[in-house]
Amino acid sequence: MIAREFVPSRLEFARKRRGIPRTKLAESVGMNSKTIQRWESGLGEPGEDQVAALAEHLRILPTFFYEPEIEALPDAAVSFRALSKMSASERDAATAAGRLGVEIVRWMESRFKLPDPDVPSLTGWKPELAAEALRERWDLGGGLVRHLVPTCELHGVRILAIASDYRSVDAFSFFDAGTPFAFLNTSKTAERIRFDLAHELGHLVMHGEHECPQGREAEHEANDFASAFLMPRDSLLAAGLFGATVDDVIRAKSKWQVSAMALARRLNALELLTDWGYRSLCVELSKRGFRSREPGSQIPRESSQVLRKILAALRSDSLTPRRIGANFGLPLSEFNSYLAGLVVVSEDGFGEGNATGIHARPSLQVIRGDYKAP
Repeated sequence: MIAREFVPSRLEFARKRRGIPRTKLAESVGMNSKTIQRWESGLGEPGEDQVAALAEHLRILPTFFYEPEIEALPDAAVSFRALSKMSASERDAATAAGRLGVEIVRWMESRFKLPDPDVPSLTGWKPELAAEALRERWDLGGGLVRHLVPTCELHGVRILAIASDYRSVDAFSFFDAGTPFAFLNTSKTAERIRFDLAHELGHLVMHGEHECPQGREAEHEANDFASAFLMPRDSLLAAGLFGATVDDVIRAKSKWQVSAMALARRLNALELLTDWGYRSLCVELSKRGFRSREPGSQIPRESSQVLRKILAALRSDSLTPRRIGANFGLPLSEFNSYLAGLVVVSEDGFGEGNATGIHARPSLQVIRGDYKAP
């Protein structure tokens, strides 16, 4: 049964999550925008039929409006990759989606012991040194970080997907009560997803829980951190890529599992390419389609080991993704949007991810607790 206490802030939250103005929502459900405003302000509430109409257009279940209030994420605390490409409504939608993702993760944490956060605060460090320090702390050596998603999860970073509604969002990250979160656009190529995650890791490490991780300088620092973290200086210097040609870069990029453009930029930063050589190389890479794609790449997208194991354990308790989503007032498709590209999801349930070979896997200890059935 639905508790008959409509929560006004949840209507505004659901509307912002979908990036829909009041006027457009009102038009869609055949109401006056002032009526929507009054409901969001707590001056009256919609009837049962109106709740159903609102839920349908906002892609949630009617029960969503009757759950406890959700605390919004402060805009200044969220790092957005390529923020300049986003409108204010797109930013609000993404942060609302991120806040709901936190609620889902916190529910998982109430049932499972997840890896403790191990993301150091290196505020004020140069990106190159910060990347080297994190590699040493995480015992990654000086070569390829073969499974970046599981590696970050092993060290307590909670990783979820960005829904297809927010294609203008490359990635974003933030701390919530000391826990680092990263949201990824998993529709991109494997190389670019890896760089986005390393970029957000740079924000989490260098700009910390109490910094404002936005602005041009912060973005440059996060990019430099990602380059140094994925392509360590000594490893590249030993690769014999001084004065590399386009074909050299295309062949070599798979060794570090990065995009051709990212490798070219790193070579230039390490002065293994002259500025003229770098510009010429970029022009040729663009002609060959490497500006926004990775033609011929066979690098598979990485999977989440943590989410795979959690879903498998919940499935054994007959808690399907549909039931879990309903617990948050979300239909299956909306719940699955937080998992898409990280684990295999389907209408009937889910499959296992395909990332294998990582040496240290996060162990999940089940904490039996009360489950609030939808």
